[in-house]
Amino acid sequence: MNYSAASDLLVDNVILVTGAGDGIGAAVAKSYAKHGATVVLLDKNIKALEQVYDDIEASGSEKPAIYPLDLIGANVTDYETLASNIAENFGRLDGLVHCAAALGQIAPFDNQNTATWMDTLHINLTAPYLLTRACVALLRQQEQSAIIFTSDDYKDKAYWAGYGVAKAGIETLSKQLADEFENEGRLRVNCVIPGPVRTTLYARAFPGINPNSLPTPDDIVPTYLYLMGRDSLTETGQCISAQ
Repeated sequence: MNYSAASDLLVDNVILVTGAGDGIGAAVAKSYAKHGATVVLLDKNIKALEQVYDDIEASGSEKPAIYPLDLIGANVTDYETLASNIAENFGRLDGLVHCAAALGQIAPFDNQNTATWMDTLHINLTAPYLLTRACVALLRQQEQSAIIFTSDDYKDKAYWAGYGVAKAGIETLSKQLADEFENEGRLRVNCVIPGPVRTTLYARAFPGINPNSLPTPDDIVPTYLYLMGRDSLTETGQCISAQ
């Protein structure tokens, strides 16, 4: 997307970004902070979160917060506690961005491991549902707020197993929520399809592709900026390609 965001686009916003330790999530978090937001960085990798935190602080952007959480082991109470902590420490939540993902196993149907299938569905679909459920009351308190899910082109292709099914589910969940909240006119819900990007997940899925030939996570950040800011107040229920 060819979009240039105002430097103050997200001033006074508090935004929770999952998968913020690496890849697209880290790039989105840094960009949001650069444009004025206080970003809550969520990931299971504490060392990676600390590096993103340090990068944001060194850039002179708004000071972020770190919230370590392993989505595969988190339960309903853990997500509710997270939402309560955000309310207590910041008093608001203006945006929620789901970037955390797990590829799982790419394999023929007969060879797919059932435990891996269930874990992959949990991380890519059930966990975003539970986190959104816990945060939605906070988001709806704002005059304008946004939820952004992240999907993939490879939803209905052979061998993509639980990952593909989960991403198809994410797109449906995004559209369901957008339809439910549309009449309120306060909470926008959209989905981004990043396309081929230079990330660890994409490298695992396509080990034969030269990563240097791919766009970087920073290259697709404008779509996430657009959907979070004031220039997209009429956009909801969309699934937008970032390239």
